[in-house]
Amino acid sequence: MTTYQWKVSANEIKQYLPHILEQRTSSNVINKRENLLEKKKNQRKIRIKGIQNKDILRNKNHLQKQAEKNFTDEGDQLFKMGIKVLQQSKSQKQKEEAYLLFAKAADMGNLKAMEKMADALLFGNFGMQNITAAIQLYESLAKEGSCKAQNALGFLSSYGIGMEYDQAKALIYYTFGSAGGSIMSQMILGYRYLSGINVLQNCEVALSYYKKVADHIADTFEKSEGVPVEKVRLTERPENLSSNSEILDWDIYQYYKFLAERGDVQIQVSLGQLHLIGRKGLDQDYHKALHYFLKAAKAGSANAMAFIGKMYLEGNAAALQNNATAFKYFSMAASKGNAIGLHGLGLLYFYGKGVPVNYAEALKYFQKAAEKGWPDAQFQLGFMYYSGSGIWKDYKLAFKYFYLASQSGQPLAIYYLAEMYATGTGVVRSCRTAVELYKGVCELGHWAEKFLTAYFAYKDGDIDSSLVQYALLAEMGYEVAQSNSAFILESKKANILEKEKMYPMALLLWNRAAIQGNAFARVKIGDYHYYGYGTKKDYQTAATHYSIAADKYHNAQAMFNLAYMYEHGLGIAKDIHLARRLYDMAAQTSPDAYIPVFFALMNLETMHLLRDILFFNFTMRWNWLKPDNTIGPHWDLFVIGLIVAGLILLLRNHRG
Repeated sequence: MTTYQWKVSANEIKQYLPHILEQRTSSNVINKRENLLEKKKNQRKIRIKGIQNKDILRNKNHLQKQAEKNFTDEGDQLFKMGIKVLQQSKSQKQKEEAYLLFAKAADMGNLKAMEKMADALLFGNFGMQNITAAIQLYESLAKEGSCKAQNALGFLSSYGIGMEYDQAKALIYYTFGSAGGSIMSQMILGYRYLSGINVLQNCEVALSYYKKVADHIADTFEKSEGVPVEKVRLTERPENLSSNSEILDWDIYQYYKFLAERGDVQIQVSLGQLHLIGRKGLDQDYHKALHYFLKAAKAGSANAMAFIGKMYLEGNAAALQNNATAFKYFSMAASKGNAIGLHGLGLLYFYGKGVPVNYAEALKYFQKAAEKGWPDAQFQLGFMYYSGSGIWKDYKLAFKYFYLASQSGQPLAIYYLAEMYATGTGVVRSCRTAVELYKGVCELGHWAEKFLTAYFAYKDGDIDSSLVQYALLAEMGYEVAQSNSAFILESKKANILEKEKMYPMALLLWNRAAIQGNAFARVKIGDYHYYGYGTKKDYQTAATHYSIAADKYHNAQAMFNLAYMYEHGLGIAKDIHLARRLYDMAAQTSPDAYIPVFFALMNLETMHLLRDILFFNFTMRWNWLKPDNTIGPHWDLFVIGLIVAGLILLLRNHRG
């Protein structure tokens, strides 16, 4: 079984599911018990027949064990092949081939393959979402000690997706998952203890959980560079979302390719970088990356030379690891003063790759690259001072360079800053700062790739699949995922939750996003309390949230809403002067608010003037002439309509 030539579809994968599920049912346990009893009866009969028959039984057991071993080995082999195909896959069809292998391996009882199939059923891979079947598999796997299954059941319980909504039960599942080694469960528990979600807020406990995950992530980053994942906000305007800067539009990509082939060096380098690490929704493709870098290097691009050196230093399918070639290209780039090339030479001397280890030379090159602002070189300098590699330890200088690199998002720099704050090394110990930094590192884990699959599912109209993926990331503490999950829930397009549960769950998620500093989420909480979505109408609470968004984040929408509430005395004391001021501030803060503010102020001034005239001339008849009594409760809309009609008439006359 060394080759695979299947032409597969999702339907072929689905064919295996009934049998896989059947294997995990309770009837299977009963059959095992019956087989055990039958075996014991046979053993008694054999004992009666004498010592000779012991050899027959021994041979029979040996053959049975050998058959079971062969069956298990074949399942393991299929699972490993599936993983290999999945890692190398560049198309949907190749991914389907991988999952067919997982389905076959799961059918042979491979637990890891069953976990993969359960995930596929939960997240809706290949349009085969079946949450009931996923839960059935997870529950069976959890009984056999699967920490991934424990984590999944905790997540589903936390939202009430396909299971009873039960936060206490979710916490138990997460605790068992964490004890079994689930990185996701540890991250979720870290977030819960940081935020006090169904547990007492405890920074030190949060620190212990986040550190475990961050250690794992930092270890993977030391072995290979992590791939940053684009986190698209669904709350952006539809026109911005369709051409989101985080995801490269296919037509734009084709145009860039055209420019690159025409010799645009800058575009060649940019496309090379995108394909090198798989950014902006493009697949990672080393051959395309090298192709574009070589074109740009031939035209004299120092950046392209440096990236070629990087490819040969790390080694991949297109550029096999070669220290001499890496040194050649790094030297070419460095001779042009390129920071990436200088950093590359520093790495070669620091680790002794193709040249003898020379910390003095490494330090020299790192310093030159760091002076040019290259974050990886700043980190390496920090690490040399932190660890005392070839120089005296200096925690103050280490902190300085780690901090500089962290400002550009260098993950290992953030990790070592967290380590320094967690242990009080070179700085005053701060649990909260350490946790926030560790959290930032944890959010760079491979699971963040779900942001892309969730976004594409949403764009393709697969709302349930998108929601489940965003909801899991939200549970792990990603603010963008919390906002996106709430946005999908309030649209009421999803089918995996009852309609009456959507607003309360959306409010919960908006609240979590707001706590993490999302101003839009803060305004949303105000809206929910103002209109009574998922909670009781409460103007006072709505005004409180609008005030926070206006004062802390200078949000124009919050200012406008608060002005309206001051104008009408909703939940707060009526104050026309403050209303005017807030309307003006909203217009100054955002150009988009100018027209709504214009009409709101026209309405306010007109009604204020009307009331002054009525009060001055007809004090005795005021009660009869109150707009609420004469025109109705929506009199202000009526007046705005009159103003708009008047403006239209004036414009027409002017044109005439």
